[in-house]
Amino acid sequence: MRPEPGQVLHFSEDPGITRFVPHVAATARQRDPYVWAVDAARCPDYWFPRGCPRAMAWATPSTTDVDRERILGGDERVHAVEYRWLEALRTVKLFAYRLPSASFRPFGEHAHVATEPVEPLGPAEPVGDLLRLHEEAGIQLRVLANLWPFWDAAAASTAGFSGIRLRNARPRA
Repeated sequence: MRPEPGQVLHFSEDPGITRFVPHVAATARQRDPYVWAVDAARCPDYWFPRGCPRAMAWATPSTTDVDRERILGGDERVHAVEYRWLEALRTVKLFAYRLPSASFRPFGEHAHVATEPVEPLGPAEPVGDLLRLHEEAGIQLRVLANLWPFWDAAAASTAGFSGIRLRNARPRA
């Protein structure tokens, strides 16, 4: 599930959104209201239930061979979730909205934002089997008892890394 040229995607468990209005999320670090979306490269970051904590790492041009093996297991990209989220990952009904990319500007390295309301280009599309999407994209999916050891190792490595909803992860062991 990736956008076509000229599009960005917004992922949601709500299939009935007809208009996206900028807002400040309760967990936002910034105070400006936005509509959030992602490009093709960042879509896999959102192939999860909304509240699911996940830690992600990927190879970059500066990733050392040692870190590629130690963190990524020799792969290009790894996503990690906790066991307690596996059933939700298998059963969630996730949808993607295609939005016109011209309405958005980059925000940091991982997102795109709009400051005006945006209407989807069509109805919400079911994303489908999230495990299959990971497999087809060649993304290693790790299921762990606790995310923090992987997160700490990735953050201290030469790999690229990102975490989403980490506040929902189990406490550090």
